Amino acid sequence: MDFLFDSLKEWIKEALIGGITQNYQNMFNELNMRVGEIAVQVGQTPEGWNSGVFSMIKSLSDTVIIPIAGMILTAVLCIELIQMVINHNNMQNFDTFVFFKWIFKTFVAVYILTNTFNIVMAVFGIAQHVINGSAAFITGSLDVTLAMDTLSAELQSMEWYTLLGLYLESSILSLCMKALSACIFIIVIGRMLEIYLTVSVAAIPFSTMVNREWGQIGNNYLKGLFALAFQGFFMMVVIGIYAVLLRTTVFDGDIHSAIWKAVGYTILLCFSLFKSSGLSKSVFGAH
Repeated sequence: MDFLFDSLKEWIKEALIGGITQNYQNMFNELNMRVGEIAVQVGQTPEGWNSGVFSMIKSLSDTVIIPIAGMILTAVLCIELIQMVINHNNMQNFDTFVFFKWIFKTFVAVYILTNTFNIVMAVFGIAQHVINGSAAFITGSLDVTLAMDTLSAELQSMEWYTLLGLYLESSILSLCMKALSACIFIIVIGRMLEIYLTVSVAAIPFSTMVNREWGQIGNNYLKGLFALAFQGFFMMVVIGIYAVLLRTTVFDGDIHSAIWKAVGYTILLCFSLFKSSGLSKSVFGAH
């Protein structure tokens, strides 16, 4: 009878150890997959991330936004011409240079407006170069094979009732990790949607850039564009820091502490990714 009881206890113990190990491994595999997606997606340009969406945004800009931007540009240049005539005492103080300057500004404004998407893609091309360059120094993946062997050895020394509590704990935390993983996915996709929405109206703020009074609209938009593009770099740095912290946690001797630290670091990762937008705008002075 004792033999059967010991065999049943051993079977339950092995089942719990397998379940705990599987929960622990799934937890980090899920994070590895999501972090890997971040590292790939933040380094892509709007055109490269989804060519279909980019084509639709470009078509909307060419057919709907640029005509409106052209009218705004015409109004801004006409107002500037009127102010220039008034400032020169209704042409009594005649100076041909101011007209040449106005013609040159008109040429520059039209050139910027007609090459809006080229300028926008150049901004994201610069950011992509920086992000891809930083990827060589930032490792976001985490190999947990050795940690699983260490974990299994520690679990073998525990009683079945301790393993039962640890199994329930790891199951709950595994579900929490999936929820946090979904939050990370939403943050990354949300950034790309924000990029497409910002790019879609680029022609309107660009149409005001050559004017001293109205140019603040275009200048602030350009700062915001750089901030949005380089947000990917800050997200990559956050991933690198997270991977280093998590790597030290996985090999921690205390299982409970390691799991809770991993959850805490993942919550911190979500918060940092969310705050990366505000940090980037602060650095580039966009508001």
